[in-house]
Amino acid sequence: MTSLEAGKPTPGPSFNMMDRHSLRVQENLWAESLRMASIVEATFALSIRALCDGHPELASEIKEHEKDIDRLEVAIERECLRVLALYEPVAFDLRRVLTILRINRDLERVGDLAARIAKRVKRMVKDARPIPISEPLEALATGAANSFHDALDALVRSDAEAARAVLSRDRQIDKHRRTVLKALKASLVNEPDRVDVWLRLMNIARNLERVGDHAVHIAESVVYLKEGRLIRHAEGLREA
Repeated sequence: MTSLEAGKPTPGPSFNMMDRHSLRVQENLWAESLRMASIVEATFALSIRALCDGHPELASEIKEHEKDIDRLEVAIERECLRVLALYEPVAFDLRRVLTILRINRDLERVGDLAARIAKRVKRMVKDARPIPISEPLEALATGAANSFHDALDALVRSDAEAARAVLSRDRQIDKHRRTVLKALKASLVNEPDRVDVWLRLMNIARNLERVGDHAVHIAESVVYLKEGRLIRHAEGLREA
């Protein structure tokens, strides 16, 4: 045996125990990230309900969820950094921790956007007339909600093909937003006395589109998790 070989630690129970502990910590981190995703999806669904079904009173509940989401985001980021420093994961384990870090911010931002939507709905009900929720705006809300749900479903299943399907539908959400904004601009000209309502609806439309953007980011992260490929700037993935 050489002197170098003599100085090398011999794998044994302690090493296996360390590996098992590392795996358990990473599994718990993954589970916590998915729990956050579930809370965010439920919060966004509440904001859609507040908008489309006329329930501004949900704003308070959404605000409480947002606080929980903010706390989770910080805790998950700290745990990711701790795992990277202590266990130095490699291969798929490393990709999974990096994926959690990447989507953590997207999830927190969707929680913020849900709260903003509900806040604007709450302010709009002060107008004596009904809130004009058009079919294109409902279509935009539904499209954003579906994309976000499908991106999270792809994440849970680590399904790269399902993630690509989310990417392929992204331009449809952009199209819905353009249709909504065109109609709202016309309403602004025709009914300038309701300028606050039209501007808030425009802001809601932008926020809904941003949720779609975050769904795309999550879907891209799923492809990275499964295949180790960064596709943020890849061409030809999204259909016109």
